[in-house]
Amino acid sequence: MTVEKPSIRRRGIYLLPNLFTTGALFSGFYAITSAMNGHFETAVIAIFIAMVLDGLDGRVARLTNTQSEFGVQYDSLSDMVSFGVAPALVMYLWAFSGLGKLGLFAAFVHTAGGALRLARFNTQVETADKRYFQGLASPAAAAILAGFIWFALEYQYDVDYLKYPALILTTATGLLMVSNFRYFSFKGIDWKGKVPFVFAIVAMLIIGFVMTQPQSMLFFLSLIYAASGPVLTLVLLRRRRLHARKSEKSA
Repeated sequence: MTVEKPSIRRRGIYLLPNLFTTGALFSGFYAITSAMNGHFETAVIAIFIAMVLDGLDGRVARLTNTQSEFGVQYDSLSDMVSFGVAPALVMYLWAFSGLGKLGLFAAFVHTAGGALRLARFNTQVETADKRYFQGLASPAAAAILAGFIWFALEYQYDVDYLKYPALILTTATGLLMVSNFRYFSFKGIDWKGKVPFVFAIVAMLIIGFVMTQPQSMLFFLSLIYAASGPVLTLVLLRRRRLHARKSEKSA
């Protein structure tokens, strides 16, 4: 009688998707160190690079079937550094260092908003509607702050005139992340399906337009997306009320 040997459970992590996550984490860290040395343009570009890498790690994991709980938690920690801490510190060093506790407060609101947003997302990921995000996603919030700084640097605006608008913007991004506003997640789009050829032309024009003026376009596109949340939420609430009224009349 042969006795089967118990299977040995091998411990380890999937390398490929976690390399992208590590790259995003390093970009966030590099943004902080660049801002500490006064290289703010490099800092904001590093944040946008972190956004690209963060968007790739999950897709690579799904394409290669290498999803894991470790990857999910590691991605959240990376997001906290790259989109919660890094934008707040870069903004603080650029505009808030002379505002004392007021600047510290605004930077902390963004950081805390990012932490709460990620914690809520992780606890609701199994039950939430995949078509929408609840609250502004942390990469989009980081893009607003990084885009604002990049826009001001490109057009050489005096930071002394932008301190208080930056203060309001930083506080607003933190609050939007923990709000109940609904935002399109774009996860319902069938990226593999066929579309009319005109869509390829439109996409080409949009990408070309953004690349010619990334400092302006990335900032304004992020602002438009942030404003879409309250608008979408009001539209959904109105539809729900109309549906409830129709149900009452038909009952």
